[in-house]
Amino acid sequence: MTILARLELWKEQGAISAEQQAHLASLSRSEPFSLSLELNLLLYAGVMAFVAGLGWTISTWSQQLGDVLILAVLSILLAASFWYCFSRAPVWSAAETPAPTSVFDYILYLGSLVWCVELAYLEDRFHLLSGQWDLYLLATALFFFFLAYRFDNRFVLSLALSSLAGWFGLTISHWPSHQDAAYRQYALLYCLLIAVTGAALQRLQLKPHFLNTYLNIAANVLFWAILSGVFDSDDRGLWLTGLLAACAASLAWGLARRQFAFVAYAAVYGYVGVSYMLLRNNISDGTSILAYFVVTAIAMVVMLVLVARRFGRPE
Repeated sequence: MTILARLELWKEQGAISAEQQAHLASLSRSEPFSLSLELNLLLYAGVMAFVAGLGWTISTWSQQLGDVLILAVLSILLAASFWYCFSRAPVWSAAETPAPTSVFDYILYLGSLVWCVELAYLEDRFHLLSGQWDLYLLATALFFFFLAYRFDNRFVLSLALSSLAGWFGLTISHWPSHQDAAYRQYALLYCLLIAVTGAALQRLQLKPHFLNTYLNIAANVLFWAILSGVFDSDDRGLWLTGLLAACAASLAWGLARRQFAFVAYAAVYGYVGVSYMLLRNNISDGTSILAYFVVTAIAMVVMLVLVARRFGRPE
């Protein structure tokens, strides 16, 4: 029996779906397949690596290079990036708009990151706002929101939402040492704000495809805030109840909308919170803890693989 015949048999038996059968058949016939997603992620990662290297060079050699040279290089990169984007961008539309060129999105992302580097360098060297980083973060968030909606870029929208989170006091570096009640309240307020904003903009048909970006970031911050309550609050039982409710809502949303990310959030964050409570109250032996994680982690991976195969990506 040939590979193609075997694939057809598996499809008839229900072992694989029609989409899987078509994909595997094309591979067996050596037909080309798309690597667009993987290449896009690699290119964005390359831009981030370049800017990270630029920041490292500036922080290491700033004394030798001098302020004038550093600011000149950063300003040239910034001006060139945004000149390219504004000069080639199509007329603005509230609907989803494809990039005008193959490198457009990456240049926009580069310009956005360089903006952050130059702003941080200016404040570090000249203290323009006397260390009031909240003002920089708010201004940067508003600027990135403008760029994201003007050029229809979800990666820049993520930068805008991250900057807004920083303005709310949600910087990653503070999480280990500042997980108190007030901090969690700011986190919950941030989640509510961006989720409602994303839903409202979708109803207005203003870049409605951005909703998933809003919800993904809101979900992650929400789960981290709730987990901090499970770990550090005196009302761990109440926070655990909130965690289970959030997991149920995320699972229902993911299954209803066929978005595997929200299913994964519910499984992973729920697993972390429930495991912490079980181990904290009932298990202290090292061997038992290791056995627990081995068994439950394998079960979690198997479950996620089965769910991914069943629901997959949204069509």
